Amino acid sequence: MKRRDFIKKAGVSGLAVGSVAAPMIARADTKLKWKMVTTWPKNFPVLGTGANLLAETITEMSNGRIDVKVYGAGELVPAFEVFDAVSRGTAELGHGAAYYWKGKIEEAQFFSTVPFGMNSQEMTAWLYHGGGMQLWEKTYEPFGVLPAAGGNTTVQMAGWFNKEINSINDLNGLKMRIPGLGGEVLKRAGGTPVNLPGGELFTSLKTGAIDATEWIGPYNDLAFGFYKAAKYYYYPGWHEPGTALETIINKKAFEALGKDLQSIVRNACKMVNQDMTSEFTAKNNAALETLVNKHNVDLRKLPDDVLAKLKVLSEDVVTELAGKNPAAKEIYNSYDKFRKQVMAWHDISEKIYYNVR
Repeated sequence: MKRRDFIKKAGVSGLAVGSVAAPMIARADTKLKWKMVTTWPKNFPVLGTGANLLAETITEMSNGRIDVKVYGAGELVPAFEVFDAVSRGTAELGHGAAYYWKGKIEEAQFFSTVPFGMNSQEMTAWLYHGGGMQLWEKTYEPFGVLPAAGGNTTVQMAGWFNKEINSINDLNGLKMRIPGLGGEVLKRAGGTPVNLPGGELFTSLKTGAIDATEWIGPYNDLAFGFYKAAKYYYYPGWHEPGTALETIINKKAFEALGKDLQSIVRNACKMVNQDMTSEFTAKNNAALETLVNKHNVDLRKLPDDVLAKLKVLSEDVVTELAGKNPAAKEIYNSYDKFRKQVMAWHDISEKIYYNVR
């Protein structure tokens, strides 16, 4: 009987040890199938292909232990439901921009772009070396989502217009697709901002449903064929001087990974963030030359007095958002402090060099 009791106890202990060890062994061998939903049309240049590159990089770096499949806007969920889909676990990953969720988290707009704010280099520096990422994670934490920088558009164009902009009064009554804080600035100037996904912009502009649209810059704008729908192409992109795109990760799915896989996901996001910035820088000017020289696009700079007025309105919009709640104030204070520091340096480095080279 003692022998039987010993064997029984030993067997129970063995099962207990096995029950602990088995998931660890299974986790190392498990092939995970992850979904990535995006706000972009499937395979759209740079944005869509950037999401594809992220999926491919995670799959390859993990040696297939995480196999990521990408769904373009509308394939699994509509473009503007990406955040909710990742939050509730319908997809493990999402790719979009934080200002698309302003109806849910208004202060999240600081993590995408601020009119007349930081450029792509400065924005990435704030996120990863200025405390921005910690605040971003804190902002998304209640929704079970982890953010990561997922690309940057660099300085955008002001957009495509079917009328000339010679004074601030020409914005009065203008119906324009423009998201985020820039849209609120246009509203203060008398215009009507409209938030539409990329796939609907050409038709809306062509049919007159909107009078103008901003999108990104020459490379993407050429791909969408906006030159067939509007005559005037204005710069600079005062509203989006360096828009940070985002990868959002379902927190439970991420925490279920081993440390090695977590590192792969995070570092793949960083790689794609830099790659997208580089691709826009490499391809925008050639596309602009095509638009102007081949398609006879009327390229124009917004008048200085228009830009000056928009800057005043932008300051009002941004400071009002910063005062709406303690979280917005904390994010804005961090953003503004870093912006002032990096501007002081860039005024005697980047800016001077651009002027003299």
